[in-house]
Amino acid sequence: MSKHVIFTDKAPQAIGTYSQAIKVDTTVYLSGQIPLDPETMEIIDGDIRDHIRRVLENLSAVCEAGGGSLNDIVKLNVYLTDLANFPIVNEIMGEYFDQPYPARAAVGVAALPKGVGVEMDAIMEINEPYSI
Repeated sequence: MSKHVIFTDKAPQAIGTYSQAIKVDTTVYLSGQIPLDPETMEIIDGDIRDHIRRVLENLSAVCEAGGGSLNDIVKLNVYLTDLANFPIVNEIMGEYFDQPYPARAAVGVAALPKGVGVEMDAIMEINEPYSI
């Protein structure tokens, strides 16, 4: 097993004891992303739609650093503090993902880091093992 840390400055830096992603052979495990601006490390302004888009942009940047794209995600976990926002997640996912869509779970939670309303993590499968 070869294990490599994935990092990009195009997504928020880890704000704890974790990596943005870890690649093991052809599988990339992406840590949760919240709507942080990677340049300022602050929560972006805007509504839940803006926040969902920022989360997906952050995940996309980490996917690219790991050698893939959002369309290489095979499992996506969505955490929402208000499940009434689930239809908005579906709508916006349609802008970012092509079919076949990843397997997905949507979980209602009491709270998320920094008081945000959405967080997503993922597992991505790519064709090539890690290379520098």
